[in-house]
Amino acid sequence: MSGDRPATLDLDLQIASEASDLPPSADFERWAAAALAGRRERAALTIRLVDAEEGAALNRGYRGREGPTNVLSFPFDLPSDLDLGLDPEDPIADLLGDLVICADVVQREAREQCKSEQAHWAHMVVHGVLHLLDYDHLTQSDAEEMEAVESGILGALGFPSPYEDQTAHDGQRSI
Repeated sequence: MSGDRPATLDLDLQIASEASDLPPSADFERWAAAALAGRRERAALTIRLVDAEEGAALNRGYRGREGPTNVLSFPFDLPSDLDLGLDPEDPIADLLGDLVICADVVQREAREQCKSEQAHWAHMVVHGVLHLLDYDHLTQSDAEEMEAVESGILGALGFPSPYEDQTAHDGQRSI
């Protein structure tokens, strides 16, 4: 598979947020496809944009942590005892999983980190899709690998690396 070849993406974008100034659907498709390029030829993915209340409930229910987080990823895994003998052309073989992105948190973090909202939204989509593709940051080496991949994808999309120090206009450092 070529890294230059865009993935075929079936994206279900669910907007369950009252936040204003959300990026358009085409941006979510572009960001997710960029994360998939060279890693998967086809994928079906759901991205659900939520407010803090739903984000906090999901974070508590699935991770045991209080408060909303920026992005949660829920990979699709067929139960091991279910042998469907899937043909690679079967649409169920394309199911990647679901991302839940909390709009309130993304917008707040962008302000706090002196990043454009667009860049931070792109980062959350790329980060979440990479988690669905089994990237993680549990160890230092895994984190370094994932951060390098994210920075490369975001750079190709025209965004700065989210992991480089950024300086706000008031001269305070933000990471």
